[in-house]
Amino acid sequence: MRINLLLCDTFPGLLPSYIQSYAEMFANLFKTADAGIETRVCYPFLGELPDTDDTKSIYLITGCNQSAYDNTPWIVTLGEWIRKAYTNKCKLVGICFGHQLIAHALRGKVVKAKQGWGTGIRESTIIDEYSANLFGDRQLSLLYNHHDQVVELPHNAIRIATSDFCINEAFRIGTQVITFQGHPEYTLPYAEHLLRNHSAGEDPQTVETALASLKTKVHKGSGVAQWILTMMDY
Repeated sequence: MRINLLLCDTFPGLLPSYIQSYAEMFANLFKTADAGIETRVCYPFLGELPDTDDTKSIYLITGCNQSAYDNTPWIVTLGEWIRKAYTNKCKLVGICFGHQLIAHALRGKVVKAKQGWGTGIRESTIIDEYSANLFGDRQLSLLYNHHDQVVELPHNAIRIATSDFCINEAFRIGTQVITFQGHPEYTLPYAEHLLRNHSAGEDPQTVETALASLKTKVHKGSGVAQWILTMMDY
């Protein structure tokens, strides 16, 4: 079993010493769901993109410090790759920036969110019956770290979950595409590290509220990993 990880950022200077790499965070996440999963990494920002002829493996597009609507050449190229992969019936997963870029590439709309920084653990309501049956309840609770949001979904996309802060917390297109604004790969210590060490310029109350959420709410990252694999018959 293989997940092709399209790593869109390595976050230099952000990772604490106990995390080897951003790719390792995803490998650890999916091993909690299936110890036999192989993770293969490529780097779109270095011009590396996998072939789109494998319809059995999963292609996962990760988070990034840039925006899906930027005209940066590698982002434009990755958007073109997404459209090709979608046409070729590849299984696509998007996380945060990946969620936004898949939406943008497939003619949805992504904007800078007037709500400000989405961070900490946020709870949203699952409104898609199919997904609710797979996940086991109607509450999606994940760690977040974003300033942009998907405000219009691609054609044929189904909104999976919604909240007052973000209307499109997750969406799917059939069982071929599933995306999440949140970060299932994040851990509580890493989220706290970001909030305490990399939140300069952000609203102090937002930071304090996010830190409090780490103690009072539940991060369901491993459940989302299993959800992805189950939905895609992996």
